[in-house]
Amino acid sequence: MSYALVNLARVLVGWLRGGLGMSVVLAEYFFSGISGSTIADVSAIGAMLTPPMLRAGYKPEHAASLVASATAMGILVPPAIFMIVLGQITDTSVVGIFLAGFIPAAVTALCLFVVIFIEANRLGWPKDGRPSWGQFWSAFRQSLVPMVVPVVIVAGFYFGVFTATEAGALVAFYAIVTAFFYYGNVTIRAMLQLVSESALLTAAVIFLLAVASIYQFLLGMLGVPAMLGEALQPLEATPWLFLLAIALLVMLFGMVMEGLPAAVVLIPVVFPTAKRIGINPIHFDIVLTAAVGIGLFLPPMGVGLLMALRFANVSVGKHFKTYWPYLVGLFIGLMLLILFPEITLILPRRAGLIH
Repeated sequence: MSYALVNLARVLVGWLRGGLGMSVVLAEYFFSGISGSTIADVSAIGAMLTPPMLRAGYKPEHAASLVASATAMGILVPPAIFMIVLGQITDTSVVGIFLAGFIPAAVTALCLFVVIFIEANRLGWPKDGRPSWGQFWSAFRQSLVPMVVPVVIVAGFYFGVFTATEAGALVAFYAIVTAFFYYGNVTIRAMLQLVSESALLTAAVIFLLAVASIYQFLLGMLGVPAMLGEALQPLEATPWLFLLAIALLVMLFGMVMEGLPAAVVLIPVVFPTAKRIGINPIHFDIVLTAAVGIGLFLPPMGVGLLMALRFANVSVGKHFKTYWPYLVGLFIGLMLLILFPEITLILPRRAGLIH
């Protein structure tokens, strides 16, 4: 499915200056809607799009920067495993968090487009030829099979047709049917291996949630939320500063611990304070999702960044001097989400999930 999405992205924006770089961001937006795992995203997008960028004349450090920044944005595109864990920890509607992610992801992607356009014109990056209508319709038809997934999920959530759990079952069934009967490229043995890997991932998430519950109880007994509340008290009068401080903490935790453990450690401590000062739980969850996405791709130890660098065969030290403009784009996107909550809340509000 992923190759059809990449092809559609290149047809849509590849003819612009720096269009191949923009297609990385757009392909990640599409692909994340059928993946759910940031680490899986960086692996798939890095493997598929790093070689074409290198062949087109992009330097390895720029190719790695594009993959890393695009995947950092992609964590906001539902359905994401991290969003499900956040919903459990903060006792917030997972459907509401899912719906809230689409527009913030698009806003962050536009910020990255601006950075890519500037870099492309500064460095003279190549562009694809303008596609014909025939090429466009061919790419569009091929992408319809995978694009059904995010469309069905969004429509189902928006109109209240199914829950997040039912959506997962529906998408899994759809993927199995298309793999066997449309693509015909998955064997029974490969499917059993996929089921085994899914079971291991699910078990890991459940263990994290169990640890989170115990950890939250112990922190409450020790009075840690009250202590942190006192430390952050000067910021409580200005909710956006409070959110920014928490986002920076989450980035640091996410850089050294990976996303899910970072959520387990930090969010139970700060979430009660966020609720007390009037921050909407869905807005809080989306801001923290964006922050964790950035943290996973922060040098020098971000797990996702190290994976992106592996595909481009470039070192962290050599990479940073070309990466910082993309980090600026991600930070600007994060600040827009913090300062303008309605970017996050408009879809859940229209769906009647919040008032």
